[in-house]
Amino acid sequence: MLNTLTSFDLKSKRILIRVDFNVPILDGKVADDFKIVTVLPTIKHCLHEGASLVIMSHLGRPKGKVNPELSLISVGEKLAELLEMPIKFSDDCVSSDAREVSLGLKPGEIHLLENLRFHDEEANNDNQFCYHLSKHGEIYINDAFGTAHRAHASNVGVSEFFSSKGIGFLIEKEIEFLQSVIKKPERPLLLILGGAKISGKLELIHQFIQNADSIAIGGGMAFTFLKAKGHDVGRSLVDETMIETAKSILNEARRKKTELILPSDFICVKKLEKPDELEVMKLDRIPSTKIAVDIGPETALQFSEIIQSSGTIIWNGPMGVFEVPEYSNGSRKIAQAMADATENEVVTVVGGGDSAAVVSQFGLHEKMSHVSTGGGSSLELLSGNQLPALLALEQ
Repeated sequence: MLNTLTSFDLKSKRILIRVDFNVPILDGKVADDFKIVTVLPTIKHCLHEGASLVIMSHLGRPKGKVNPELSLISVGEKLAELLEMPIKFSDDCVSSDAREVSLGLKPGEIHLLENLRFHDEEANNDNQFCYHLSKHGEIYINDAFGTAHRAHASNVGVSEFFSSKGIGFLIEKEIEFLQSVIKKPERPLLLILGGAKISGKLELIHQFIQNADSIAIGGGMAFTFLKAKGHDVGRSLVDETMIETAKSILNEARRKKTELILPSDFICVKKLEKPDELEVMKLDRIPSTKIAVDIGPETALQFSEIIQSSGTIIWNGPMGVFEVPEYSNGSRKIAQAMADATENEVVTVVGGGDSAAVVSQFGLHEKMSHVSTGGGSSLELLSGNQLPALLALEQ
């Protein structure tokens, strides 16, 4: 059983909380505060109940080395701004000075620790590192859904040093929403997949071939399926090592009578860096000199129509190279169609990672039923797998 935040008496207690503040930083400022905002209900509840808070997170991939560009100082500034209160900051998460600051906290105060991944011991789940982290608090709360699929020190190992431990409101919401979608979806159930690679989504595909009514595939991974069906896709991204796997998935979908929909047209260019030379091309009309970078208007319309006729939609992975404005139209159309479907009481779930970045980029994240804060974690949960960070909290 997982203990939830409301099951604890928090008055005058120091709460060590793991959050996911792995947010984009641009020119020393937080460029997107979505992940910070989503954990505010947990933080505010702890403060309201008379607790003090020690907050820990990672940022980027510094690979065990101190990197000023990946410091959590700018995140702390944004958090202080959102809470409209000052917070304390320590430049090392396990130093004696940092522990003294935590021990000296008064109810209602917050102490933010520096980037956990400035230490290799975090990713290695080092026991001594876990012990030092545990000294910051009396109760341990994990509200970092985005890292729940990893077995690291701050979300797995540290929990062994606490008898009082549980989950925050964000993880509680993620679990309830994603599990309800798996167990009792409104029909028809549509899974939309994009992104570059099939390999990371194999379990999800197999899970939903058993359960979904339709699976629509766009993005780079679509070309491996199209190649497996014998289509010519020019210079578009194909994972040759996954061709046989793609054929197996296509056969499985036929056996289970799950509709598997692939794109019929694309936005193509000769060079990625020359978006002004893009052309719309039909499947099998892509010359060997060109690469497809987005789904075409015909496919975007087809996918949008399927969205409107569905009862539940799960989207994981962009339809193209959405970071380039000229190649983002397909992803934008899908995001808008899902927002429109939400207004018609269709259940719409965006699976974190790049998918969440897409809906945020177009200002549509608040128009979805649920936008997950964890790409990898949502993939694992939707695939029917257990998450190491949640298993560590079972009591």
